[in-house]
Amino acid sequence: MTHEHSHTDEHDHDHSHNAEHTHEHVHMSPQEYATALRAAKDEYMREDPASPLGEQERATFTGLKYYPYDSALAMELTLDREVPSEPVHMGTSTGDSREYARVGKIHFEVHGETAEATLYGEPDNLFLLVRDATSGKATYGAGRYLEPDMVGPDTVFVDLNLLYNPYCAYNEQFSCPLPPVENWLHVPIEAGEQTYKSSEGQN
Repeated sequence: MTHEHSHTDEHDHDHSHNAEHTHEHVHMSPQEYATALRAAKDEYMREDPASPLGEQERATFTGLKYYPYDSALAMELTLDREVPSEPVHMGTSTGDSREYARVGKIHFEVHGETAEATLYGEPDNLFLLVRDATSGKATYGAGRYLEPDMVGPDTVFVDLNLLYNPYCAYNEQFSCPLPPVENWLHVPIEAGEQTYKSSEGQN
């Protein structure tokens, strides 16, 4: 499932750059999987007509920017299911609203600092979206996304190195849900994708 779509086609939910997110990565280390996923995303952004980049921008695209992989931020965490039953209404980058169910919360540490975040969606299709202390600085200001995996009845695998920018970071025509206040984190998550700069703005 993709969590962003074209502002001009509100029902197109099948063009996510995360379509390659499968459980094949169980045969790789988390770092190997992240490396493969980043390479696949760069190829998609550069080559695929469904890329959120325009044709001219694809022609000069040189790759996305990421933090170095940090194995301490690939974590198996207990899913705390004590969350409100009512859905969350999230605003989007284009001013509309979307509704998501809460699945549970995760509690974790980022280099000694404690944090918690809520997961949304369904147990077999988890969605994490966060703003953190890097947002608007080294990372996209509206926040970043991640699809964690359930690896046990109450255990979730969360690799913050896989945090990625929503399509609206590359193209304002896309409508992307914005992290609700409960997922505005005070810690800096220096992992995953950094701010996108078009080829014209790169050094």
